[in-house]
Amino acid sequence: MSDSEPSLLRDPGEGPARASAGALEPPRPLGRQAPTVHVVGFWRRAVAAAVDLAVVVPLAALVVLAVGKLAGVALPHRIGPLDIDMWIDLVLATDPALVMGLTMFAAIGLVYLLVFHIVVGRTLGMRLLRLRVIDVYGDRPSPARCVARCAGYLAGVATLFLGFLWMGFDSEKRGLQDWIAGTYVIRA
Repeated sequence: MSDSEPSLLRDPGEGPARASAGALEPPRPLGRQAPTVHVVGFWRRAVAAAVDLAVVVPLAALVVLAVGKLAGVALPHRIGPLDIDMWIDLVLATDPALVMGLTMFAAIGLVYLLVFHIVVGRTLGMRLLRLRVIDVYGDRPSPARCVARCAGYLAGVATLFLGFLWMGFDSEKRGLQDWIAGTYVIRA
């Protein structure tokens, strides 16, 4: 039994009637105080995410280009990043190169997040800004919580990034991914 659980106390000096009535033992001190944590808000987490994107996007672009060359799939050559109507046409036509590229970008990003959250409890951007992820008990999140957190990232993107903007208005400074996984991002 852990120190924080109440237990039925039967004092040898008490009669059986009092002990069976369920007199509870007063809670014992745990021997240490709960640590004070500082939950991090939207802007510091946005900077950490920008650092992570600066790591993931070039790597993912190289992988997508290499796989596209191997598969013989490529985007039209005359499309620029600001040709919005061409990009909309490609999305509506479900262009195979675009679908493959977006799927691979998402997969590489999720693998990056999942590996770093499971192994060290924070991404490279979080490490640079001295942030870390904890669960509701103050421990490093379990692999199951990390998977749920990555699913929360997908849900945040699916809500047109409202799941991420939510942390700017939430009293606990938690985004959708944090609520789904039961985590907090704190100063390390």
